[in-house]
Amino acid sequence: MAYNSNNKNNIVVVFDFDKTIIDVDSDNWVVDGLGFTDLFNQLLPTMPWNTLMDRMMKELHDQGKTIEEIKEVLKTIPIHPRVVPAIKSAHALGCELRIVSDANMFFIETIVEHLGISEYFSEINSNPGFVDEHDTLRISPYHDFTNSSHGCSHRTCPPNMCKGLIIERIQESLAKEGKKKMIYLGDGAGDYCPTLKLKSEDYAMPRKNFPVWDLISQNPMLVKSAIREWTDGESLERILIGTIEEILLEEENEKKMLTNAENNCKMQNISVGINVHHEPIMPRALRVSQSG
Repeated sequence: MAYNSNNKNNIVVVFDFDKTIIDVDSDNWVVDGLGFTDLFNQLLPTMPWNTLMDRMMKELHDQGKTIEEIKEVLKTIPIHPRVVPAIKSAHALGCELRIVSDANMFFIETIVEHLGISEYFSEINSNPGFVDEHDTLRISPYHDFTNSSHGCSHRTCPPNMCKGLIIERIQESLAKEGKKKMIYLGDGAGDYCPTLKLKSEDYAMPRKNFPVWDLISQNPMLVKSAIREWTDGESLERILIGTIEEILLEEENEKKMLTNAENNCKMQNISVGINVHHEPIMPRALRVSQSG
């Protein structure tokens, strides 16, 4: 992934993927598109979602579906026409862009490459997806919950991924780089935990009337960051770019104020240096001698 780090500012934008960058759930899109909806629904109550998707990929292979067919279905996935321009604009303004998603790497990489936006993301965090030696797509958990729990107590986090832990890791790395602000966009229940990890200087962008919005609405005071909701790709673009420009303007004004303060301080020092006050030297009185 050829990420261009030129023209950087101090903002990191983190996107969820399904129903945030794209308009649908990518897992369902592939299963439905290849005609395996009934089997998926039959197996869904019996195992975790991530495990089920790995099982479905095996079923697809056993029924003669190829990797190319999966890719072709992914390339038809719907996306709002303003989302790609929003991503490009955020990058052009100097933001670092990342993805944190409970989909899988194979689906995401296929879609962002097809859309021509892979170069704009510095990092994608998702469940591993790879093609094995039998040409079967395998999907494994981001966190191997078969060996241990990821340790998060939020019921909204699935066993295979706590996005909150990923955000904390990103925050630690950003602190070392001197990054200041994060904007987090998401829609699902799994986006609630990372939203709670945001700091007061950050911005949460939950999709209105989706699970993460409903969870936030139950007690907005639990969220430390500013909250700016969006509804579709058009409002995503408008609110995201507006927020970025607002942050950049605030930072520019802060720099100007700091520069002015420094200049005023310098002028005062110069003024003190050249306006040295001396007591006036009074002329001595002449003594007049008086005769007789």
